[in-house]
Amino acid sequence: MAYSAEVLADSVTEEGYRLTTLEVTFPRFVLAEFNTHRVFSRNSASSRAIPTKKRFDSLLDDPVLPVEWGKNQPGMQAPELVSPENAAKAEKNWLLIRDFQMLGTLSLVGGIDGIDDAKTKERLQQLIEAYPKVWDLFDPLEGESVHKQIANRPLETHQWHTVVVTATEWENFFALRKHPAAQPEIRHTAELMSDVIKNSEPTELGFTEWHLPFVTEEEKKVHSTNLLAKLSVARCARVSYETHDTGKVDIDKDVKLHNTLRDSGHMSPFEHVARPMSVKELDISEWSGNFRGWHQYRKDIPNEDNYAEAN
Repeated sequence: MAYSAEVLADSVTEEGYRLTTLEVTFPRFVLAEFNTHRVFSRNSASSRAIPTKKRFDSLLDDPVLPVEWGKNQPGMQAPELVSPENAAKAEKNWLLIRDFQMLGTLSLVGGIDGIDDAKTKERLQQLIEAYPKVWDLFDPLEGESVHKQIANRPLETHQWHTVVVTATEWENFFALRKHPAAQPEIRHTAELMSDVIKNSEPTELGFTEWHLPFVTEEEKKVHSTNLLAKLSVARCARVSYETHDTGKVDIDKDVKLHNTLRDSGHMSPFEHVARPMSVKELDISEWSGNFRGWHQYRKDIPNEDNYAEAN
């Protein structure tokens, strides 16, 4: 999967307020640092939603490795690196940790008998055979499996993580996360994000037009704004289980997901869709949620700030 940053939608109002949506992939272990930035609207891949089999495959094919092996010292930065010899040992040990975590998770899902896919089953059998004494320490469940929302957790350290993020305010994030004092993995991520934003040309929208990630130009020609907003919400939400990029379009399923999210109070995907604020709205406040100069679709949903009041 590897590091990546891609512009999904980039819009600017007549008054100059810019709103940008990115799809970003980075190591799961720096997600907490990414999530401290509250001006971001975001949805991301969920360990509760993605099948454990898929997680096994990704760990075997493309595990996350640290950008560099900093040498331990007081403080939060590691300007000095360990020796090349120790870096090689560190990488070997890091991947051993991955292998042992995979064996532990395999025991939670019923061992080899709990894996349906023949290819994945074969690869995991090879892993067991590589570490027979380690596997003997575990006591696999029989006849049933722990749910993926638990079983996937030990695998997160070595996982890539994909986020859909939308914001009008990026300056503070880049000031902090592109800084030399930032952890190398999030610094590299921030540099990629900064570069794609700088190289993107935003489309100017009038106050009746909408910022719509994952909606194609062809769809905009044939569908109403109301429907397009629903499609965009659903597709932003699908990053939770990593299926929005399959190339398959099913409008009915998108509308159904939109309605399910709305009715169950899951409002975060509604934040990525927005329209420019009118002059009258700007005179009252230039903020709508965490966006400046843009009115969030979320704010059009009754009780969007307190689901308890909807029941």
